[in-house]
Amino acid sequence: MNSKTKTLTEAAIMIAVAQVVSYIGISPVANGGSIDCAMLPIILFAVRHGAAWGTGAGFVFGFFQYVLGHGIAIDWTTIIADYLIAYAVVGLGAGLCRGRERGVYFGTLIGGGLRLLVHYIVGAVVWGKWMPEEFLGITMTTPWFYSILYNAIYMIPCILIVLVLFHLLSRNPRIHALMTAEDLR
Repeated sequence: MNSKTKTLTEAAIMIAVAQVVSYIGISPVANGGSIDCAMLPIILFAVRHGAAWGTGAGFVFGFFQYVLGHGIAIDWTTIIADYLIAYAVVGLGAGLCRGRERGVYFGTLIGGGLRLLVHYIVGAVVWGKWMPEEFLGITMTTPWFYSILYNAIYMIPCILIVLVLFHLLSRNPRIHALMTAEDLR
């Protein structure tokens, strides 16, 4: 099987795994934002194959998240930003760590951080119109503050869960070999 076919097959598998594990999560806030480990397969794939492949896999996963995950959007900008771009930057950020020692950890921080940034900007610019007067017992005076609180509630736990899972998975020699892309060399 040629290299491109293997990579596409691996992308499809990782996107499918990400979609399945995205259904296992909790939603700490209303109207979106789930704490799950769906970023893990996308990050693993991106660190193994690079930013271009990772961005593509993240983009496709974002599409499936909207369509199959019962996405919440108010218009096309929120579909594009909160799903397609948000997950594409996970793959992009993680893919920048290809070939690096501890790439999955740095990839999780960079990809997860970029995803948080996208949700934060969209939350303030688009969703901020529906900002409540009070959130978590705090009076909301600006959509920028509301957006960071809202998105950090689920994104920080997601990032931490993925980091912990990578640490636990790295104890298995076969999975560690996948995490460091030893099988691709």
